[in-house]
Amino acid sequence: MALSAKERLTRFYQQFSPADQVLVAISADPDAIGCALAVKRLLWRRVAGVTLSNVNVIERPDNQAMVRLLKIPLIHMEQIDPETFTRVVLVDSQPDHHELFSRIQPHVIIDHHPDTGVRAPFLDIRPQYGATASILTEYLRAAKITPSIKLATALFHAIKVDTSNFERKTLPEDLRAFQYLFKFTNIHLAQKIERVYMKLEYLKYFKSALDSRWLKKGKVFVHLGPVVNPDICVLIADFFMGIDTITWSIASGLWQDKLILIFRNDGVLKDAGKVAKQSFGEMGSAGGHKSMARAEIPISDLKGRLDLKNDKRVLSWIIKKTRVRK
Repeated sequence: MALSAKERLTRFYQQFSPADQVLVAISADPDAIGCALAVKRLLWRRVAGVTLSNVNVIERPDNQAMVRLLKIPLIHMEQIDPETFTRVVLVDSQPDHHELFSRIQPHVIIDHHPDTGVRAPFLDIRPQYGATASILTEYLRAAKITPSIKLATALFHAIKVDTSNFERKTLPEDLRAFQYLFKFTNIHLAQKIERVYMKLEYLKYFKSALDSRWLKKGKVFVHLGPVVNPDICVLIADFFMGIDTITWSIASGLWQDKLILIFRNDGVLKDAGKVAKQSFGEMGSAGGHKSMARAEIPISDLKGRLDLKNDKRVLSWIIKKTRVRK
C-alpha cells in the first residue's frame, strides 16, 4: 500500500535531529537545484545547519543563470569535508550517478530516476514522475509550507525543464505540482533563466556546423571536433530540429576523453534511444528517450581505427555507424 504524502514527510523528518549538520548533495541541474532548495526549506529550524553541494561543474549558461539569479549557495563537493556532516541527503540522483558520490553515505535519497538497487535508511524513488521537483513539492505541501518566490521559481523551472514543457511522459501529479507552484512563481524571472541558453563564444560552433553539415532526406549530421562543453552538441542538434524539413539531427564533438553524440528527431514513429544503443552501445554508454538520446564513447577505444583529428572522416564514420531507418 502506497504511503500518503503526510506519512512520507513524517518518515523523512524522523531521519534528523536538532543537532544534525546536513549535507544535501546533487549533480547540479535545474531539477536537482530546485530539490536541494526544497530540502533546505523543509529542514529550516529543525537541524543545526544545511549545506548544498554539487559534484559537477556547472557549465550550461541557463543553469549558471539559475544559480546566479536565485542566489543559490552551492559549494563544490571537492571543497568540503563530508566527515563534518552527521546526515547526508541525495536528491535527483543515486550514488552510482557520479564518481564523487562515492565520498558520501546517503541517509536519505529522493529521486525520480529508475531504481538502481540503492539502499538507505530513507528512500523515496518514483521513476514514474516527470521530475523530482514534483515529489519535493508534495513534501512542502504536506508540511504546510508556502514556498518563497525563490523556491517556487526554482521548482517551477525544474518541472518545466525535466518534463520538457510536459512533452515527455509525466503524471497528473507533475501537473498538479506545476499548477500549485505557478501561484508563487516569479514568471518573468523564470523566463529570464530559461532564455539564457548560450554564450557569445558558442557562435563559432554554429558557423562550423552550418559550413560542414551533411544533409540528406531530412537527416542532418554535424561533427564539431573539440568542444569546450558537451552541451554545445545539444544546442546544435536542437538548432537543426527547428528547420521544417529536418526529421533527424545528430551532432557530435570531442570533449575531454570522449566522443559525445547527441540525437534528436521529430518524434514521429522514431526512437532515438534505440538508435543510439544499436549504433554505439557496444562502444560506450548510449540511450535515451524516443525523441532525444545521447552516446559517449571513450576516445582511447577509437584510437587506431579512426583519425580523430580529421573531422570529415569522423563525420563519415558516424554517418555509416548510425542506424537510422526512418
